[in-house]
Amino acid sequence: MVATAPAERAAATRRRGARFRPGNIGVGIAAWVAALAFFFPVLWMFLTGFKQESQASTDPPTIFFTPTLDQFRSIFARDFAPYLINSLTASVMSTIFVIMLATPAAYALSVAKVGRWRDALFFFLSTRMMPAVASILPLYILATNIGMLDNITMLSLVYTAMNLPIAVWMIRSFLAELPREVLEAARIDGASLGTEMRRIILPMIAPGLAATALICMIFAWNEFFFAVSLTSTRAATVPVFLVGFITSEGLFWARLSAASTMAALPVILAGWVAQKWLVRGLSLGAVK
Repeated sequence: MVATAPAERAAATRRRGARFRPGNIGVGIAAWVAALAFFFPVLWMFLTGFKQESQASTDPPTIFFTPTLDQFRSIFARDFAPYLINSLTASVMSTIFVIMLATPAAYALSVAKVGRWRDALFFFLSTRMMPAVASILPLYILATNIGMLDNITMLSLVYTAMNLPIAVWMIRSFLAELPREVLEAARIDGASLGTEMRRIILPMIAPGLAATALICMIFAWNEFFFAVSLTSTRAATVPVFLVGFITSEGLFWARLSAASTMAALPVILAGWVAQKWLVRGLSLGAVK
């Protein structure tokens, strides 16, 4: 024990030296500068929402000002709540549908290995590559004929179809990393498919499902093209609401910044709450 003490102290000294090398400090500073550069537009948008319109577009920019909540009051005075509820409804409904449909599909393409599963995966990916403008006309005609134009359920189904391919690919990658020995042991013990899914597979890939759900919800929340084409008043979402601040008179920068802050806040909070699950899910299977 006496002989190993100097070696341990030398190793600790080397670790401290490696930790405080000038190169590491430089990399840390560069990372913070890059992070602040990426975050600065969001911070500027947030601060602009507390300005008056006369202060929002000055040249040079107004740095010091007295914060006001007038822009946020005007947003809620324009019935912002229904747009927010529509976005939440469409995003949550579509995410639930996507997870419910993508999980068995990914199981069939990874664990069960149905015939021609590579062709099926390519088909899923090819549908995601199709431009949205190429599908809007048949979707519009379909929604009109079945009486679901400007309907939140129709928008949720469109978002489900939009996010389903990427969800299948993501969940399949998580399922492909499951140890086959665990599944074989469950089958030897007589576990049915339902028991295997409920008690083994779903708990093991829960972080991956959470990461997939969060990404699909963000995609649905930010979607604008289908929302502006298939809705008008009853089912319009937050991105459609933001367009109302772009008028022939010009841009209302302060009010638009306040509305954008309110639109981004739910997604930021969801990402902050689920960051542990997101990191675990996206790194699932990365280290063996």
